[in-house]
Amino acid sequence: MQYITIETLCRDHLRICNAQGICFFNYLGISVFLFLLTGCSEPTIQKFEGPAQGTTYHISYWSKKSVDPKSIEESVAHELDAIDKTLSNYRPDSVIEVFNSTENTESQDVGNEIVSLVRIAKTVYQATQGCYDLTTEPLFKLWGFKGEAPAIPQQAAIDKALTQVGMDKLEVVDDTHLRKGQADLKVDLSSIAQGYSVAKISRVLEQHDITDYLVEIGGELQTRGQKPDAQPWRIALERPLPGEQHIQKRITMPKDGVMAVMTSGTYNHYFDYQGQRYSHILDARTGRPITHNLVSVTVIHDDPTVADAWDTGLLCLGQSAGIQAANHAHIPALFIQQQNNQLLESRSDALNGLDRVVIE
Repeated sequence: MQYITIETLCRDHLRICNAQGICFFNYLGISVFLFLLTGCSEPTIQKFEGPAQGTTYHISYWSKKSVDPKSIEESVAHELDAIDKTLSNYRPDSVIEVFNSTENTESQDVGNEIVSLVRIAKTVYQATQGCYDLTTEPLFKLWGFKGEAPAIPQQAAIDKALTQVGMDKLEVVDDTHLRKGQADLKVDLSSIAQGYSVAKISRVLEQHDITDYLVEIGGELQTRGQKPDAQPWRIALERPLPGEQHIQKRITMPKDGVMAVMTSGTYNHYFDYQGQRYSHILDARTGRPITHNLVSVTVIHDDPTVADAWDTGLLCLGQSAGIQAANHAHIPALFIQQQNNQLLESRSDALNGLDRVVIE
């Protein structure tokens, strides 16, 4: 993570503005510039941050009531640890990894959190005709996106990996149980877990009677309310081109409630081979990285979990099919295509009708 400071005319406020400066985050191809525009006489925003889920989190909040910052930070840390023990694909003792390592087709108790995420993911899986899929771990490993050296696999290897892929092979038994239709099926929750984590941490703040906050994990974020000077929370989206750290869009969040911004992009997690770029966004139907020119999708939604799944699903589909799917499901989404050195923007119908959010 690297910081780029905001220049300010308020010399005495320079330290605060720097601490709340533009932050650049990168996780699994998702990049967002985040900045909090505060007045030079408003030092009352509380901030804390830390590592989480292979990336970092940043939380900003304020309250008219007396709150205990230490208690809030401890509650957030406790919640993040609980999420990690349930959803993390990087620790063998997590609930999801115990499910993955148990290679049978019997019903397994995974708890209501994982089942609820699978249900949301299945909705996006069906809406994207299988492009978005939580069971693509064999393909990620094959292409080297799981920490191994990137490689171009043979078609025979792709075909073999595809036999282990498909959310149609994952059955929701009830509110707490899943069943594999194929014993070696693996479920990777990373494309939806950060949005869910943002929602859970936001609830922690609300349990401490905090109604004005910004919660960000790995560039995925949710806001509620406003800043102490009655100004809205504002964020900025990075220009979705490799190696660039410039602002593409500024988003003014609503002051009258909760709103999440989730972005998926092709421009930070990829490798080049013989003049061809291979993104980490894999089409589960073909077993290959996407090849279309859609480079970024931002979903703005009041449910960060839903938004997190949909931004990846729409990016996987590409511009034409993505717009159609977003319009059919009433998903507010901003699409950015790259044509040569030009970036072309388009919006879903639901985003055009979302007057609570200003994008400029």
